[in-house]
Amino acid sequence: MPDDRNDNNSQTPREPKIPGMPGGKKPTRTGWLYFILACALLGYAFFNMGSGFANSSNTVKLATSEMVSAIKQDRVEDLTYTVQDGSVTGHYWKTKKDKGDTSELKSFSSTYVGSDSLAELMAEHPDTKYIVNTNDPDFWGDLAMSVLPTIALIAIMFYFMRQMMGANNRNMQFGKTNAKTNEATRPKVKFEDVAGVDEAVEELEEIRDFLSDPDRYRKLGAKIPRGVLLVGPPGTGKTLLAKAVAGEAGVPFFSISGSDFVEMFVGVGASRVRDLFKEAKSQAPSIIFIDEIDAVGRQRGAGLGGGHDEREQTLNQLLVEMDGFEESESVILIAATNRPDILDPALLRPGRFDRQVTVDRPDVKGREQILRVHAENKPMDEDVKFEKLAQMTVGFTGADLANLLNESALLAARRHRSVISMDEVEESMERVIAGPQRKGRVMTEAERTTIAYHESGHALVGHILEHSDPVHKISIVSRGQALGYTLQLPQEDHFLKTKNEMLDELAVFLGGRVAEELMCDDITSGASNDLERATKMAREMVTRLGMSEELGTQVFGEAQHQVFLGRDYADHQDYSEETARRIDIEVQRIMREAHRRAVEILDARRDQLDLMAKVLLERETVEGDAVNALLDNEWDVYLEREGDILAAKEERNAKAAGMPTKKRAPHMSEEELAADAAAFAQAAMQEDAEAASDDADDDCAVNAGADTDK
Repeated sequence: MPDDRNDNNSQTPREPKIPGMPGGKKPTRTGWLYFILACALLGYAFFNMGSGFANSSNTVKLATSEMVSAIKQDRVEDLTYTVQDGSVTGHYWKTKKDKGDTSELKSFSSTYVGSDSLAELMAEHPDTKYIVNTNDPDFWGDLAMSVLPTIALIAIMFYFMRQMMGANNRNMQFGKTNAKTNEATRPKVKFEDVAGVDEAVEELEEIRDFLSDPDRYRKLGAKIPRGVLLVGPPGTGKTLLAKAVAGEAGVPFFSISGSDFVEMFVGVGASRVRDLFKEAKSQAPSIIFIDEIDAVGRQRGAGLGGGHDEREQTLNQLLVEMDGFEESESVILIAATNRPDILDPALLRPGRFDRQVTVDRPDVKGREQILRVHAENKPMDEDVKFEKLAQMTVGFTGADLANLLNESALLAARRHRSVISMDEVEESMERVIAGPQRKGRVMTEAERTTIAYHESGHALVGHILEHSDPVHKISIVSRGQALGYTLQLPQEDHFLKTKNEMLDELAVFLGGRVAEELMCDDITSGASNDLERATKMAREMVTRLGMSEELGTQVFGEAQHQVFLGRDYADHQDYSEETARRIDIEVQRIMREAHRRAVEILDARRDQLDLMAKVLLERETVEGDAVNALLDNEWDVYLEREGDILAAKEERNAKAAGMPTKKRAPHMSEEELAADAAAFAQAAMQEDAEAASDDADDDCAVNAGADTDK
């Protein structure tokens, strides 16, 4: 059954694929560093180039004669002469009248051949600052400034090319399998962790033995089934069973969903099937587990798809791979589905899925085992009896039971309890069955009254009829979509339903509507779901189950299986209009008979029905001993001992919360209560008399003291 250990993600998850990187790999920190450095160099180069362009646009190019003329007119502020190339730079004023105005100072550049003659000229004008630059030009710096932008551009282009190549590689990975596997973290689940499905475990132990010791079977000429199909309702532990086989055998476990084979590109599914089996064969012995195989293994030729159905191509490849197994490969395919009826017959034939293992809902013994497994790490109160709880949870799967105990633990934590008591378990069971309480829904008093009579009608009819399940609880508190509910729980598992049981169930369905007819001013829409279920059951009795004396044992209406849609899409009417009329008449007769029985029961118990509705309006929820007292018409007797019952419940709750408990007084009769009250009154009168005597003595003492003071 599902447990915390039944986690399909127990293997170490693969690293997420990052768009734009080769093979979907995560980009390294070094790659990002190179990219940032290239961008920085490119920006720096463009900045310097921009600065050079800006400076060149503000610098005036002077001829040598113009520069000499400006020097002689003392219009040059400063001058720098570079000996190596004869270049001259500096600042000057265009006109003599601008001299001294720094805002009119302009940059210039020129050339001059002969440093000696320039030095003599500058000596004649000492006010001009003259600098001679004899350093060699920065060859490497200039080279770097010219080459670095090109390198940065090439680096950025290379980076984007790698991105494009990574995208192409990623497109080429569509044909690779998405199966989750990690040999270092093989499943740790064992058969002892799987409870409630002993028959399925026995079937799969042969698979474990073959994978552990295949030579023992081969010596005798035995062939292990190449495929095992796990069939059962959702939540019964099919995935857990497959993981237990892999955990027991200690072999690699490849897990994949049937929908993972299908993609938007044609041929991807078949390619992934080939890759999956290739990888499994390379690590043989191994197990391939395909969950929900009906997503890819539906019957071919449904006629509702296109001419070239991608799903059919994937199924064809799967059939080929299963037939292509070799005995020495020791690769076993385990698949799970809850719709074996829609699988392709070629997939189920011997040689592919040789064995079908049914994983059904657990019985009462299996439910008890599952509850004990899930309660191992939870502090349960002493009042939680797993045997009783297993009887109350008929029809629950392993997932339902796990969810039940988890909800109980959450509720106990919200209530600040130190242990999980039966109150939390029962409340959680109602939450799982009917949904959470809707405390915010506000109803009028008339609606509450109608709901109270409606639910009382269900409960009373269900209690009176012999073949009806016992009533466990009645409530007019909204849960989920229901405005109120009557909880009936079977005492044991049933795999067959008799005709009398179905007729009684029909009367219970109509009990709510009949109560409205008898006790309310008008009927309401609250019985819509009851009427729908009752009509469906009556029609099933007539057309499917052969429970009609009028029409006999013939089955009417052939189901048309629409495989592509995955369900019975419609019923084909293979009978005449006259037969259809007779079917309708028979369904009406069964419904009228159920209605008559409900009226007969409730009309004879109007006073009891009225009392039940009043109690529900006052308390909203009635359960346990209280509901039994109401249904047995012993409410007054229950009220006499209700105090002891509630005190015992409070004591259990206080114990669960870790609080000190009060000692509970034993139950006493009316005579004992009267005698106890008289004794208490006499003791009180005696205490009053003694207190009055003490007060008189105190007054005398005070007066004596006063006289002494005088």
